[in-house]
Amino acid sequence: MEQNDNSVNGEVTIGGDGRLSAFDIENETLHEQNDSGVTAKRTPIQWIKKYFLEGQALTTTQTQALERLDPNAPLYERLIVKHRRVLGVAIPCISLQLIWLSCAIKYDFWSLFPDRYYISITMIFGSIIAGMTSEGGASVAFPVLTLAFSIVPSVARDFSLLIQSCGMTAAAFTIFWMRVQLEWHSIIFCSLGGIVGMIIGLEFIDPNLTPPQKKIGFVCVWFSFAFALFLLNRYHKRKTYQTIPDFKMWKLIVLLLTGFIGGIFSAISGSGVDICSFSILTLLFRITEKTATPTSVVLMGGNTAVGFYWRQVIQQAVSVDAYYYTAVCAPIVVLGAPFGSVIGSHFHRQVLASFVYISDTVALVSAYAIVPLTNALIGVSVGIIAFGFLFFGLITYVGQKIMAGIEEGSEELLEVQINSEEDAKEKGMKPAANKNLNRKRKYEVHELDTLLKA
Repeated sequence: MEQNDNSVNGEVTIGGDGRLSAFDIENETLHEQNDSGVTAKRTPIQWIKKYFLEGQALTTTQTQALERLDPNAPLYERLIVKHRRVLGVAIPCISLQLIWLSCAIKYDFWSLFPDRYYISITMIFGSIIAGMTSEGGASVAFPVLTLAFSIVPSVARDFSLLIQSCGMTAAAFTIFWMRVQLEWHSIIFCSLGGIVGMIIGLEFIDPNLTPPQKKIGFVCVWFSFAFALFLLNRYHKRKTYQTIPDFKMWKLIVLLLTGFIGGIFSAISGSGVDICSFSILTLLFRITEKTATPTSVVLMGGNTAVGFYWRQVIQQAVSVDAYYYTAVCAPIVVLGAPFGSVIGSHFHRQVLASFVYISDTVALVSAYAIVPLTNALIGVSVGIIAFGFLFFGLITYVGQKIMAGIEEGSEELLEVQINSEEDAKEKGMKPAANKNLNRKRKYEVHELDTLLKA
C-alpha cells in the first residue's frame, strides 16, 4: 500500500474506493517531540505551514504526472503539469472577462457602478469565500443584501443564482482542471436530488414564505450546522476519508435526499445544496474537508445553473435589479471564485472549517440585530436552531458508529487472514497452496495490516 506519513499536517485520510488506500496519520496536538524527547511548541513558521501550506489533495493521475515530469520537458508540457493551477484560474477568468467586456461595451455597464458599487465590494469577499469554503457566494450575498442593504429576499436569491452561475462554474472549471480530489457519488446523486428540490422549492415553497422567515431561517439552519461541525472537529485525532467508503444503496438514497433538501434551500436563498452535501459528507461519511469543499463548489455551480434556468425560462420572473447587480459583480467573481478555490485547496481542513464557523455566526448575530423580530419569529428561530443541533448531532453520532463499524470490520478481516495462515501452517500446506487459499483477500489485508501497525 502506498503510504504518506504527513503527521505534521495532521489528518488521517483513507481512500473510499471499497478498500483502504493511501492515508496520512492524524496528529492534531499542538506540540511536537524533539530528538531528546522533550515536547516543544511549534514555531510560527511550522504553524503557518501546517494550517495554510498543507498542499492540495490531488487525484492519483495528477500526482503521478507531477512526479514523472521531466525538468527538460517542453514549455507547454511544463505549463500544463507543473503550472496547472495558473492556467486553471486564467482560462475561465479570461474567457468570461471577454464575454462580460463585450456586453459592457454593448449595453453600457459602466453607468451601473456608481449606484451599485457596494455590491461589487461585497462580492470581492463573497467570491473568494465561495471558492475557498463549502458555502457558495450566496452565503455572503444573501445575508448582506437582505440584512445590510434591505434588498428583497427574492431579488437577493435571483442575484445569488445569477452570480454563482458565473463564479461557481468558473471555480468548478479550475477544480476540474487542477484535478483536485472530488467525491463523485455526491456530485452525481446530490445533483439529481437538487434539481427536483430546486423546482419544487421555486414553485411551491418559496412563494409561501415571508421575507423575515427567509432571512431568519437561512442563518439559523447554517449556524446549527457550523456548531455541529465545531463539535466534530474537537475530536482532533478523528479519521477521515477521501471518498465515501463501501458505497451502498442506502448511501445513494441519503445523497439523493440530501440533494433534494439542499435544492429547496437553494430555491429560497440561492445556496443550500452545497452546505447540505458538505454536512453529510463530513459529519456522516467522515469525508475530509479538503475533498468535501471542492465537491460542494462543483455541486453549487450546477445547481445554480438549474435555478437560473427555471427562474428565467420557465417562470420568467428574474427581476431587472438582479441583472444589474450581476453586471457589476461578474468580472469580480470570475476571478475571485477560482482564486479562492486554489487558496482553499492548500489550507488545512480546520482552517476551512473556521471560515464556516465565523461566517455563519456573523450572519446569525446580524440577522437578530437587523430583522424586526416578533414573538412568533423568535420562537421559530429558536426551534430551528434546537432542531438543527439535534439533527446534525444525530448525524455526527451515526457517522461515528459507521466509522467504528468500518474499523471493526477491518480488524476482523485481518484476524481472519492471520487465522487462515496459522491453520495452513498446522496442516503443513505449502506456501503456494497458502497463497491460493488467500488470494482473494491478500491485497486488502496487506493494506489493513499496514494501517493498523501505523
